Amino acid sequence: MNERIKNKLALLPDQPGCYLMKDKNGTIIYVGKAKILKNRVRSYFTGSHDAKTERLVSEIVDFEYIVTESNIEALLLEINLIKKNDPKYNIMLKDDKTYPFIKITNEAYPRLLITRKVLKDKALYFGPYPDVGAANETKKLLDRLFPLRKCKVLPKEVCLYYHMGQCLAPCVFDVPTKVYEEMVAEIKRFLSGGHTEIRANIAAEMEDAAANLEFEKAAELRDQIKAIDTVMTKQKMTQTDFMDRDVFGYAIDKGWMCVQVFFVRQGKLIERDVSIFPFYNDAQDDFLTYIGQFYQENEHFIPKEVLIPDDIDLESVEALLQTKVLQPKRGEKKKLVALANKNAGVALKEKFDLIERKEERTIGAIESLGNAIQIPTPVRIEAFDNSNIMGTNPVSAMVVFIDGKPAKNEYRKYKIKTVTGPDDYASMREVIYRRYSRVLKENLPFPDLIIIDGGKGQVDAAREVLDNQLGLDIPIAGLAKNDKHKTSEMLFGQELEVVPLARNSPEFFLLQRIQDEVHRFAITFHRQLRSKTSFASKLDDIAGLGPKRKKTLLKEFKSLKNIQNASIAEIHALGIPETVAKTIKTALAEEGKPKK
Repeated sequence: MNERIKNKLALLPDQPGCYLMKDKNGTIIYVGKAKILKNRVRSYFTGSHDAKTERLVSEIVDFEYIVTESNIEALLLEINLIKKNDPKYNIMLKDDKTYPFIKITNEAYPRLLITRKVLKDKALYFGPYPDVGAANETKKLLDRLFPLRKCKVLPKEVCLYYHMGQCLAPCVFDVPTKVYEEMVAEIKRFLSGGHTEIRANIAAEMEDAAANLEFEKAAELRDQIKAIDTVMTKQKMTQTDFMDRDVFGYAIDKGWMCVQVFFVRQGKLIERDVSIFPFYNDAQDDFLTYIGQFYQENEHFIPKEVLIPDDIDLESVEALLQTKVLQPKRGEKKKLVALANKNAGVALKEKFDLIERKEERTIGAIESLGNAIQIPTPVRIEAFDNSNIMGTNPVSAMVVFIDGKPAKNEYRKYKIKTVTGPDDYASMREVIYRRYSRVLKENLPFPDLIIIDGGKGQVDAAREVLDNQLGLDIPIAGLAKNDKHKTSEMLFGQELEVVPLARNSPEFFLLQRIQDEVHRFAITFHRQLRSKTSFASKLDDIAGLGPKRKKTLLKEFKSLKNIQNASIAEIHALGIPETVAKTIKTALAEEGKPKK
């Protein structure tokens, strides 16, 4: 704990509020809330913690706090601060999965649609459905039963749907508004649980048609009954009140939390959502944060009723959700919450071994790597590799690993600009200068460790730029390969000595993944660049083939080989003069001949 933190801890108020933990770069890495700020914030810097909380605390060099009027206000503020700052140690619900609804539009001639957004447009919405397949099956059935309009814009004549009996063609015929009102009412009744009565009516119609020897009509009605049975029996009935509700349950173990949400729609359990994540706060408080993010961040449909466990603060959940929130004490609803809790416990137990293995391969690996080279845990690692063939199209690439996992949105590609010929050291000097002068200029996060895919020469070139030109003190290491082009050893320190790492250790496997990834990224970029340059140059030298004609050729034939195989007539058909087409064929034929 540094002196700044000690002084701030002494000034903390005994009021509710939010606190923001910051790392050495001033980046907010965790946002929390507290009923009493003084007690909660001090608890991070006193006593013992589990490994994951120790990691969080080890990165904290400063903190801020915001006092609020109440704990509920602190909860709402916390959710907004997490959304704004995206702290790496907070619960972040990245899942943007939304569920489809069936919509009856609010139009003179209503339509039946599948949508994932519920708007305030006076339309009728039914769902959500567990997946778009289930929604489409139901819509297909309703299209057969109720001939609502299908076209977005009314055509001038009847379409195929009219001939199929799935549209009344209001584009041509004068269909009374009452007819549509009755169909909408029937669809609403069907989707609200009245399918049994509608099925019985269709069955009666089928019997009448069969009695009147209208066998084709009877067969069609029979198929409709089968479709109703297929669609409506796929979902298990759990309640008889046909109400939409979400049921929450959770379990905790070893500093991890699993939250299960059961989605009950129209009395049917259609789907569940499972989230497993580490928590650093009080379990019940982090559960509240989860619910707030679940509905606000991901814009999930808020049902008429939400059921939660009885150890959660009811008043806080009611403040988050503008709907009915219950903590059932008995009956079927109590059983649903208990079932959600039980499933959360089972999921946490089943996945815990996998989580621990993943931790070992990522967080555990960077901790062990930091210990091996005697630096703080390298949370952010940036790795570089050069690629060229005899000095042509020289490129470099950088990959970023955060918490032992690739952060692909931060990868960067570099075309080497100042180096002529195959000079690997000069290329490395250029790219290191370009990268870290930009980091300084734009105040980007610094890496905790730089890894160079190469030996002493490449590492010394990079270190020269960092030390002498940019004045930066960042740990830098090299990765050497064996004669089979596999990761052989790590070089570190002023004299670049070999770091003794067991070949079967998580930290060695991490280095292998980093080296393979940066090499893959660099060589892929080089091949793309070389392919484009090679392809373009062969066409650039052909007389009469300007940029416009070249673009036409590439768009039509896609590859040089396809142009070579094309006939003069096919090239001429693209608007290219026959003389130029002959020149193209001659030039590419000469290009394809083996050189003596």
